[in-house]
Amino acid sequence: MGNITKKDLVERISEKTGLTQVDTKIVIESFLDSVSKALQSGNNIEIRGFGRFKIKEKRARTARNPRTNEHIQVEAGFKPIFEASKELRNRINNSYTKQNTETGLASEESL
Repeated sequence: MGNITKKDLVERISEKTGLTQVDTKIVIESFLDSVSKALQSGNNIEIRGFGRFKIKEKRARTARNPRTNEHIQVEAGFKPIFEASKELRNRINNSYTKQNTETGLASEESL
């Protein structure tokens, strides 16, 4: 299992929709830009059946550098996070369960 890049997404979506790769890239970049701007404005984004993008506030804390054992102060800040919807989690779990079951059956059959 490897990572999927923006280029891979552009190719897959353009094949599925019939749009050119240039047009598809514009749509994807516009979507990502809209998500970024909404989060910067303090808005959450909810896509039903997929998930929710939101900002989480991180408190200031003292951390330890494991190499030097030195304690450092980490400033408070904000962190963008993604929470998958129940539907997406179920689809992923079912997919992995199916793959593991098929893999297990194949290895048992070869014995």
